[in-house]
Amino acid sequence: MSFNADLQFSPVETVLLKLLHERAMYGYEIIKVVNDRTDGAFQWKEGTLYPCLHRLETAGVIASEWRAGDFGKRRKYYVLTGKGAALVQSRLAEWQTFSAAMDALLFAPAG
Repeated sequence: MSFNADLQFSPVETVLLKLLHERAMYGYEIIKVVNDRTDGAFQWKEGTLYPCLHRLETAGVIASEWRAGDFGKRRKYYVLTGKGAALVQSRLAEWQTFSAAMDALLFAPAG
């Protein structure tokens, strides 16, 4: 089985789809979740996140909406659309295939 060639270069979209599949989140929250879940191994910044969010929104995979946050501060939350919900499962399956192929390549016995 082949996989989406973009997985070779940037897993950011797949990570965003998975996180937004869990719940709606605002930008800083996404960055914090990524950094926390990876124990700081990934240090996402706004320059990594927002261009990808805009690309996904333009493609109709996610939508944004303003909501009141803590202490009345408004935040822009991102949510999966129906198109995004359908895409997340195929992206996760592709990731499993990609990951297994990388493991076979990198950790195969020499010889």
